[in-house]
Amino acid sequence: MPTKRWQSNRRVTNHTVGTGCPPYERHEKIMNNKNLYAAISAAFPADRSAIAIESADSSTGATLKPYSWRELDERTARIANLLASLDLPEGSRVAVQTEKSVEALMLYLGVLRAGYVYLPLNTAYQASEIEYFIGNAEPAVVVCSSKSLAWIQPIADAAKVTRVFTLDDAGGGTLVEAAAGHSATHTVVTKSGDDLAAILYTSGTTGRSKGAMLSHDNLLSNALTLKDYWGWSANDVLIHALPIFHVHGLFVASHCALLSSAKMIWFSKFDPNAVIARLPEATVFMGVPTLYVRLLSDARLNRDTCKNMRLFVAGSAPLLIETFNEWRDRTGHTILERYGMSETAMLTSNPYDAQHGERRGGTVGFPLPGVQVRVSGDKGESCPVGEIGGIEVKGPNVFSGYWRMPEKTKEEFTVDGWFKTGDVGKVDERGYVVIVGRSKDLIISGGYNVYPAEIEGYINDMPGVAESAVIGVPHPDFGEAGVAVVVGKAGSALDATAMLADLKSKIANFKVPKRVFIVDDLPRNAMGKVQKNLLRQQHAELFA
Repeated sequence: MPTKRWQSNRRVTNHTVGTGCPPYERHEKIMNNKNLYAAISAAFPADRSAIAIESADSSTGATLKPYSWRELDERTARIANLLASLDLPEGSRVAVQTEKSVEALMLYLGVLRAGYVYLPLNTAYQASEIEYFIGNAEPAVVVCSSKSLAWIQPIADAAKVTRVFTLDDAGGGTLVEAAAGHSATHTVVTKSGDDLAAILYTSGTTGRSKGAMLSHDNLLSNALTLKDYWGWSANDVLIHALPIFHVHGLFVASHCALLSSAKMIWFSKFDPNAVIARLPEATVFMGVPTLYVRLLSDARLNRDTCKNMRLFVAGSAPLLIETFNEWRDRTGHTILERYGMSETAMLTSNPYDAQHGERRGGTVGFPLPGVQVRVSGDKGESCPVGEIGGIEVKGPNVFSGYWRMPEKTKEEFTVDGWFKTGDVGKVDERGYVVIVGRSKDLIISGGYNVYPAEIEGYINDMPGVAESAVIGVPHPDFGEAGVAVVVGKAGSALDATAMLADLKSKIANFKVPKRVFIVDDLPRNAMGKVQKNLLRQQHAELFA
């Protein structure tokens, strides 16, 4: 019997699947613009003097600087012309590790319109991590913060990077200075839909990061689907308080607003006080569960402050049912949970339109239009409705593979072309997708992916360490938090505080475990495998 597939807003009735949302033929014209930026700029409003983005103070919410649609187009043109002047090879990568700013978004758009490949890097990454990314991706251009130039420049020089520019959170830097001397008009470079638009690195369970290759069609098809499915229009105002080095902030939030001619209120970082100050004039907010928890801790959050809002979206980590219910009680709004990943952008979503169903806490909704989801057992067999298995997906949003890792790419796809997400879940009797866990022990802390094997590698290299196990346990603020359980070598005297300090000097802070426990041994099964499930049970109430 073939594996069951759930697609669009389909409902499961007597184990059969019925159709839901209408097809999206009206996108055909815009989808012929194969360069993603061509589609984005085609959606700009006729009145280019209108405000596209307001940069806001991250502590008070006050407007710092408005940017018009004309300025957005002209400044991305200058950046594209600057890149073109460097005579870079076709398909060159532009690696970016900068603080969030409107200019950083313009850099992303400028790379797209110039026809190159954008490579965003988490601002928390340290030297050893950046050295790997630059060595693996071999970018032609690197853009970093001025404060990081002293240690990034030698890494770039060793990798024979063509040019290194700086871009600071206030919008200055050598990139802006160099671009200012170029023309404010630019013809968008023609790309095919299969051409790479971006590479997103997602850490591997063996400690080796993988670069997910996303094409112009991958990103545009997903953005257009979300735009329609979530009811976006030019009347929307998005509060953008997410980082822009991963899918949620860079692709989901930004693309939806840009393709709708919707205004964005742009925060360089999240602060509950600033967000609540601007909520009355906004219509859409997107955040990881941690942001919702922090907003709920502010007594000013109520139905009045949210009276003009139409949509709150949560993702990138599990949303606790307590948070889901409290938000609905306090604001009168039901959070829309969705599910996606670096390799696919968005895959499923709870309904926006009530005629398609209710938004159900503890689920990530239905497969988006054009996306197929199936649940398979360990041997590839079909899982009946309600039975837990591995989640596999297909659709125009699914990436082509991992950068320079053909064997890993082959391993992650089934023989019939479905991508194995590595997540474990089920589809209930009404067609809602439920994520019940993650294979390979992935931890999602504050919306960021943390892979235990990578952290264990650093710990195991420390003097006196025999072995370690890193697990994720529930955390009221971050959703999950990492905990390291470490066994010392005979005669060693390990110091948990010193170990944490050592880790903080080597890896991004979000990867560093919240606690380290020194033990005599790790629990193992008959085959000698560490039983991390027992460790999770032991420490499940640690942060309760």
